[in-house]
Order: sequence, then structure tokens, then C-alpha cells
Amino acid sequence: MNTKWNHVLAAAVLGLGLVTGTYAPAYAAPAWSLPAQGVQLDNAAKQAYVAKTMDAMFHPAKDAVPAAFTAPDGWSYTTVTEKGLKLEKLENPQGSADRTVLQLHGGGYIVPLHNGYKNLAVRQAVLSQAKATYMVNYRLAPQNKYPAALDDALTAYQYILKQGTPAKQIIVFGDSAGGNLALALALKLKEENLPQPGLYVLDSPWTTLETKSPSRQGNVKKDLVLGETNKVMFHEINHPTYAPAGMKLSDVRLSPLHGDLTGLPPMLIQTGSYELFLDDATKLAEKAANDGVKVTLTVYPAMSHDFALCIPDLQDSIDSYAEIKDFINLNMEK
Repeated sequence: MNTKWNHVLAAAVLGLGLVTGTYAPAYAAPAWSLPAQGVQLDNAAKQAYVAKTMDAMFHPAKDAVPAAFTAPDGWSYTTVTEKGLKLEKLENPQGSADRTVLQLHGGGYIVPLHNGYKNLAVRQAVLSQAKATYMVNYRLAPQNKYPAALDDALTAYQYILKQGTPAKQIIVFGDSAGGNLALALALKLKEENLPQPGLYVLDSPWTTLETKSPSRQGNVKKDLVLGETNKVMFHEINHPTYAPAGMKLSDVRLSPLHGDLTGLPPMLIQTGSYELFLDDATKLAEKAANDGVKVTLTVYPAMSHDFALCIPDLQDSIDSYAEIKDFINLNMEK
């Protein structure tokens, strides 16, 4: 997928603005901190707010140009290449050396790592109190189908281990398709007899590429982020191009919901009650619990897909961030 198309697709999916020239200048600022409170609205006003926000994302101004990503004051932002895979690395001077974040971004396996995810990585680093945060530029569908993204995620994980980082100090974040990838990585680590990370934090995970479930049908209009208003992604999840020809969508390699999750570390799952992947999350929590995993599931009422990424200023998003911080502090081995 060429660079121009990457930017166009990202703009269509998350309203990042088309890149038609050079990036606008950006300047370092103090690192993000968890706000005391966010935007608080009743349900009707909240849905109107989400709809307005997402409409602006889906239909950016024609001359909109996103600012280049800049790490916060005092942080370093570098790139690393490992076996042809590009990793982007943030270092938080206030972070603890015994905590490392591996971010597997979402976007239906077709959207590249973009500034929204880089800013999210800053928040994840702060919430985790992690010194190092790695973002994975995995190969994208439709040109690169399974197992391309999984192979890249495994390469990234093994690179972190090679730096001398104990597996138990790694926190894997995965949202949407990144949640699918995180689970696929967990199963691959078991297969390869490699150590599991300390924690999995999964936001709005896409746990099965199968296209039928009550929430996939019932929340088509309610989900203002991934539902029918988002034509690109709505089509993609109903016709997933990451799946190779001849492989059933129920195959555990594409739908890790059906895998053996025994032996996985503690897992936090966050989802919204209005989202298409509500059943993906609730069924994963049930499967994980049945397989003996220490799992926490939180369903945020009246929230759409990946709300903490897409509408980070809402109180619900602030609450989800606070939950992530508490979950990590409670469950990471000392």
C-alpha cells in the first residue's frame, strides 16, 4: 500500500486530514496526564457529541493537513528496524525501566500507524509508567494477508526480549484489529514455547473475523464509530481482506476467540455497549475465564467502538484510562 493511499485511507477512517504537502509544524509540549474529569453529558447529548465528532473525522476539510507527531518535552522518539520491520519507539524519562509497552494498533488490518495512535501511545506510556513504548508498523492488508501482521508482531516481541527485557515486564496493548493481533500473538507465543508478557490490555477487541453475531446486527446504527456511518471500515469488517483465500473466518488463526487461552496472563477487556464488537468482547471474557485466565471485562454504557481513542475527552474515556492505570498497577509483578 503506497504512502499516499495510506494517508487517504487513514483520513477516511479516522478523519486525519489528507496529506497534500508538507506537514504543519509541531512543537513539543508537556506530556499528557490523566485529567481529573472529562466531558460529562446525558445520553442524548453524548450521542450527538459523538456523532458530530465522528462526522468531522470522516469528512475533514479538503485543505486539512495534520501536524507532524512530536514527542512530549524530554521524551525521545526514534525508529528501529528489525528484520525489515519498522518499530517506532518512545522513551518516557519519568517511566520505570521495569515496564515496557508494546502497542498493536487497530484499523481493520488496513489502516497504518498514524498520529492518533502515536498520541495514544503517549497516554499508554503514562498510564503504564513505562520507560519504553514500541509501536509496530506491521504490514497491511489487502496486499499482505495473514500471517503477515502476526509475523511482524512476533518479530517486534522477540526484538524487545532481545534487548534484555523480561517478558513479564511487557504490557501488550491492542485495540480493535490490534486486539485480534494481540490474541493471535498470545497463541503464537504458546505455540513457539515463548514466554507470555505480563499483561494484555484490549480495547474494543475484534476477536473473531466471523461476521454474524447479535451485536454485529443490532448495533449497526448505534455504533457511531464503526457502524454503517463508517462505510470504509463497516465494509472491511464484513468482508475482511486480511483473511487469505480458502481459510475459514472461524479458523482460530483469524478468530483467536476460539483458541486455547490457558496460561495467558491477566487480561483487561474494555468495550462499549453500543459497539459492533460488544459480543466479541463479552465472549472473549467468558472464554478466558473458562480457560483459567484472570480477566476483567468492563462494558461502558452507550459507548461506540474504540471510544477512548476516538473521543478521548469524554468522561467515559477518562474513566477507561483510569481503569487501565489501576489494572496495570494491581497486576504487574513487582
